[in-house]
Amino acid sequence: MARRGTQPNIIVFFTDQQRWDTAGVHGNPLGLTPNFDRVAVRGTHLYHSFTCQPVCGPARSAMQTGLYPTTTGCHRNQIPLPEGTRTLAHYFREAGYRTGYIGKWHLADENPVPEAKRGGYDYWLGANALEMTSDAYDAVLFNNDNERVKLPGYRVDALADDAIRFIDREQNDPFFLFLSFLEPHHQNHRDDYPSPDVYQESYTGRWAPPDLAALGGTSAQHLGGYYGMVKRLDEALGRVWDAVKSLDLADDTIILFTSDHACHFKTRNAEYKRSCHESSIRVPTALIGPGFDSRGQIRELISLIDIPPTLLKAAGIPVPDAMQGRPIQPLLRRETEDWPDDVYVQISEAQIGRALRTSRWKYSVASPEPNRTDASSDTYVEEYLYDLQADPYELHNLIHYESHREVKAVLRERLLKRMVQAGEEEALILPAEEKRSGQRRVTEAEARR
Repeated sequence: MARRGTQPNIIVFFTDQQRWDTAGVHGNPLGLTPNFDRVAVRGTHLYHSFTCQPVCGPARSAMQTGLYPTTTGCHRNQIPLPEGTRTLAHYFREAGYRTGYIGKWHLADENPVPEAKRGGYDYWLGANALEMTSDAYDAVLFNNDNERVKLPGYRVDALADDAIRFIDREQNDPFFLFLSFLEPHHQNHRDDYPSPDVYQESYTGRWAPPDLAALGGTSAQHLGGYYGMVKRLDEALGRVWDAVKSLDLADDTIILFTSDHACHFKTRNAEYKRSCHESSIRVPTALIGPGFDSRGQIRELISLIDIPPTLLKAAGIPVPDAMQGRPIQPLLRRETEDWPDDVYVQISEAQIGRALRTSRWKYSVASPEPNRTDASSDTYVEEYLYDLQADPYELHNLIHYESHREVKAVLRERLLKRMVQAGEEEALILPAEEKRSGQRRVTEAEARR
């Protein structure tokens, strides 16, 4: 029986390395995401949604804690969450929720993951690096007792099946379920995007986003498989939603869909992410359920760091002062005056980088010492500037243009303030060498838009 009027159940449907423009509501013409599109249209669509760190482990640390990776210390992969770190599981458990985690964790340094490194979740069926323990048709995870569990079916379906079993078991009490897929991330050991067999050839040679059409990378080889994985993820979302509906829990359950980062198919560096570009940082995000139904499209810029406080507030749980994001609920009431017109992005592993994305501009800097593994640097050099109004696919880097000096000065100041607000030490940003561009000079007023 439904528990109307009490704490809502919350399901996080978390994908890995999924671009925003895989979704129909973002213009993809291939019909890959009818269920996500339905959530976005009937619920709340966070149209401009971005990761705060375009790499798996750091992004996941932010999603679990509401803290930037430089605050948790998990600024690179293979750095475990520090002992005693408070996660969403702790807050929901203390509020009377049954908590569950299914799938990829990537916040420990070993498989199977010891109980002390699981972030406080009650139910556990996971693996630290799921791509290392399983394959597309070989879904292997570990249970609460660290026993090896092999699930039948394509990996996406196997995880979704277990999520449905969890929902069925816990339907009489409030639950918080974090369902974390590996797809549509590539399968590391073979550098492939293994879609379900039925979709192996369905999307090869079909539509490509303009940045991939222009720059290529590995998209000709991999985009078809990637799209097949996205299609099956969306089908799994529909199955989870159907399960909630069939148990008469739809009025009591919030479903959040988002991803840890996106995928540029080796068009921006030597691999798939870890850059400032939209193809690394922009992800599809939507919510449906109590408090989010029929809220329409939110156009303000939202960061992954804003999701944890949003979920806590939706459940009536006080948001800790230590969290570094902010809940989006004021935006649902169209109270937008105090919402910042930028998101802040930390970049690691490929470089020590920092980026600012505003409604018009993308500005990124990097340490002049590319091989350092520190969390941050005391000195950065300007690397990228894009005018997203004129160049939404980031094909023309303006960082060296004398005509955009005012833009760079304004964004440099804003980025330095954002770094300090995130708890980092004050740093120096060295201006890029300039050249004449032959274009008109961009005014300071335009820079501040």
